[in-house]
Amino acid sequence: MKIHEADARRIFSRHGLPVPPSELIVSADQAKAAAEELGCPVVVKAQVLVGGRGKAGGVKLAATPAEAAEKAESMLGMEIKGLTVEKILIAKAVEIEHELYAGIVIDRRSRKPLMMVSAAGGIDIEEVARTSPEKIMKVIIDPLWGIMPFQLRQLQSFLSGEREVARQIGEALKQLYEAFMAVDASLAEINPLVISPEGKVWAIDAKINIDDNGLYRRSELSELRDESAEDQGETEARKNDLSFVKLDGSIGCIVNGAGLAMATMDMIKHYGAKPANFLDIGGSSSPQKVLAAMRIILRDEKVKSILINIFGGITRCDDVAQGIIDAKKELGIDVPLIVRLTGTNEERALKMLEDTDLITAASMDEGVEKAIEASRS
Repeated sequence: MKIHEADARRIFSRHGLPVPPSELIVSADQAKAAAEELGCPVVVKAQVLVGGRGKAGGVKLAATPAEAAEKAESMLGMEIKGLTVEKILIAKAVEIEHELYAGIVIDRRSRKPLMMVSAAGGIDIEEVARTSPEKIMKVIIDPLWGIMPFQLRQLQSFLSGEREVARQIGEALKQLYEAFMAVDASLAEINPLVISPEGKVWAIDAKINIDDNGLYRRSELSELRDESAEDQGETEARKNDLSFVKLDGSIGCIVNGAGLAMATMDMIKHYGAKPANFLDIGGSSSPQKVLAAMRIILRDEKVKSILINIFGGITRCDDVAQGIIDAKKELGIDVPLIVRLTGTNEERALKMLEDTDLITAASMDEGVEKAIEASRS
């Protein structure tokens, strides 16, 4: 779950990170008042959940309150990568002498937090990693012990040789890790972490992605979700307890179990086509979940056929069949449906589908081949 910079800054501030004061506004008048209160110059920053705001005109410097109001008015309502700017952050500007990068992600190999720092901040860290990997230092953090003092010393000395500045950097990195762990983040990033001419360290940008799987124990964080910035299908899937990821192919997939879903997508690729989505209806699925899954997939105009591949264990094939029948009645489906049902109550399910115009398959290979053929006809 991505959250807006304004919310990420509040989380950082709560954990002691040196974040310049700021205010969230929704009008030009509020921008002017915020700039007067904070003191100019200020930075006017569009609150949209995409990268590259600066290049798109979503980050501007204002020298006076009137200029802040003018730039906020021009920014409100503009589109950045398909998202409309509805809120703006007015932040106290900081004079910058040097820009650094600091971030934490989950390292899938070690299954632990990985902290990355670089003296080349303010630009795409991916580009730095590709062209100048020696400019990045990485450390794996054991969550049992937290970030260790020797690791902080390594990181801070890598970023600065000035004792007082290095001390501030080390403190900021420690606080960044604390914030990362406190909200079950999958990513926490400051780009840039800056050093002012006076030798003061500031976190002038904030980015946090929160692991959805941890929201059940941090319900207050759910309020930070901005559904308007999310794929509509993924939002609807979450509300119906489905796992859904939109892809760019033409074969819609409804499968039970993540492993079977991945195998189905691999097989579609093997036979020369592309899946339109990953959609796992889970174990104990009801007809309503199948209906919801069908509604989500049909929203994608690229889908030319739908493959329903069910291996019933806990999942009952007759429940899935009933969901398919309900979807046919309610949604007016005009794309071919290819159904492969095997396992619990398989015979009953196939009996239910006898009088329909569905294409059935006895195996996954057959189902995939029929789905691809149907998509091309």
